Amino acid sequence: MFPSLFYGWWVVAACFLISVYVGCCGFFGFTAMIDPIVREFGWSYTEVSFASSLRGLEMGILAPVVGVLVDRFGPRRLILAGVATIGAAFILLSLTQSLWMFYASFILLAFGAGGCTSVVTLAVAARWFRRNLGKAMGIAVSGFGASGLLIPVVVWLIDSYGWRTAMIAQGVGMWVLGLPLARVIRDRPEEMGLVPDGSPAPVPTAAAVLRDLPEDGVPFRDALKSRPFLWLNLVETVRFAVLTAVVVHVMPFLASQGIPRDTAGLVAAAIPLFSIPGRFGFGWIGDVTEKRYVMAAAFGCMAAGLVAFHFSAALWPIVLFLLLFSPGFGGNMVMRGAVVREYFGVRSFGKLTGIALGAASIGGVIGPTATGWVYDATGGYGPVWIVSAGLIVLSMLLSLRIRREEVPGHSAIDRPARSL
Repeated sequence: MFPSLFYGWWVVAACFLISVYVGCCGFFGFTAMIDPIVREFGWSYTEVSFASSLRGLEMGILAPVVGVLVDRFGPRRLILAGVATIGAAFILLSLTQSLWMFYASFILLAFGAGGCTSVVTLAVAARWFRRNLGKAMGIAVSGFGASGLLIPVVVWLIDSYGWRTAMIAQGVGMWVLGLPLARVIRDRPEEMGLVPDGSPAPVPTAAAVLRDLPEDGVPFRDALKSRPFLWLNLVETVRFAVLTAVVVHVMPFLASQGIPRDTAGLVAAAIPLFSIPGRFGFGWIGDVTEKRYVMAAAFGCMAAGLVAFHFSAALWPIVLFLLLFSPGFGGNMVMRGAVVREYFGVRSFGKLTGIALGAASIGGVIGPTATGWVYDATGGYGPVWIVSAGLIVLSMLLSLRIRREEVPGHSAIDRPARSL
């Protein structure tokens, strides 16, 4: 139908659609389950929230392993296995009768999600694109943003048929949609006789030579010990702690503010949906300007949005929250992979991205659980979102310290560029 379209865009589109489904059912849609689960089993908010934290921790532990596997075996096999596992996890979740079984289902879900999103998706884009890397990563990870379109469906399924039936439907849907899409994906353009971006790169300008590393990239150990990688992991840990706290607790928090459940469900759906402009917009800007400044701007948007979220008893702060927080976190999702690719190359992209996600998972454990504990201990959320905004401001300042010149080997690469 589109013979002139570079096949890499089809690969990215498949990753996008898989991420839409996984993002809705396995991440953003979780907030719709909290109150029904609490009512049925009598578990505390801390206990239920910990399932999300456990999923994040397991994905974090697995992320470095997934990074090694994707570098060694390629993303296609991992995506096929991940899709199959996610479907099984939802079926198991529908059979939950105890807290340990509830947790076990989320651990299995983490295994599946680790194999077909995040590290693997970014690795696919990094292998198929170079000049259009920011745009490709923006599309690939925007699936999580577009997943907001499906959250009202999840809320409707849970409210109409019960959460157990909804989980069965989500598991079967994962198999029906995900397995055919996974077969579209190819590990590298060279397998099809193609090159990254679909055409050879033009003769580089002095600015491009100054910016880019050799295709092979920085050795893994050198990258791991570098200061920019340390700062990147730190700011990502804080970002993920705050993001997961918001995503898990958005519906209970809005309910505590007097917002009706159907309206709260729409807000939960809008959080990832409103992140899409940030993923594309910040991704595009990151292709033409220094990425650490783009990251700082995105963090600034997140912080301002969290302050508005604190006052969500009225409509206008909710709208302001969506317009600022969502594009901000969406932009930084793109920038994480783009910084790793630009600063360190593709030699160890999977392993480095896996380690970065593993570090961020620490925040993913702390954020939702600590927020749930605050609610259980005080009967409300108090200043949680103001404190979160302060942490994001700290991340904004630290992101400015992620300097390309401090990456091992960059000074040697820069010198020839100055003579051009």
